[in-house]
Amino acid sequence: MKNFNRDGGRDSGFKRDFGPREMHKAVCAECQQECEVPFKPREGGKVFCRECFAKKRRF
Repeated sequence: MKNFNRDGGRDSGFKRDFGPREMHKAVCAECQQECEVPFKPREGGKVFCRECFAKKRRF
């Protein structure tokens, strides 16, 4: 029998807690607001805040 999670997706049954994520400060390439991201931004790479990233994903 397959296990499904609340979202309707398959539940692997394996859950691992990695603890709190290390957040890094960055400046959004779209709106120029300071934001925090869960990865270390690369030099010269574009970083988007949560709101601008969501806008880009819609299209």
